[in-house]
Amino acid sequence: MNGADHTARPGAREMRPYTRAFVARVTARNRLPLDFSVASLRVVDFLIDGLRKGGAERERVGETLFGLGAYVGEVLVRRAGAVWVDFDAQQSAYFGQHVGVRMPDGRVWNPLGKVHNRFDSGSPEESLQTFYLTLHGRPRRAVA
Repeated sequence: MNGADHTARPGAREMRPYTRAFVARVTARNRLPLDFSVASLRVVDFLIDGLRKGGAERERVGETLFGLGAYVGEVLVRRAGAVWVDFDAQQSAYFGQHVGVRMPDGRVWNPLGKVHNRFDSGSPEESLQTFYLTLHGRPRRAVA
């Protein structure tokens, strides 16, 4: 994606409503279990793999990939205590995105880029569910 594509994209403050609208659109046509659960990230992996196997070009499915990345980020917000943040110029150059999430420990992550990585590679190692489960900076449950 080039910088021109980022100008029309929502910033950190708009990501939550953008994601809700994206989920409403994709679930209205399909009965996809996108309920913002950690388990639903397997559905995201499946959807990305389907786009890839269907021969979709990245440019043609860019909006869908952005929406899926926003969904992954929102799962981090709802389940791992992250917050949406606008990247500064250095972070944006590094991640290739203008927005991401900050975890409770202060680490920043790029869920939009993770979706692109999954699409580009098709590798099981790029699983979004695995990304969440191995994510540094998310709160761990206290062991009693």
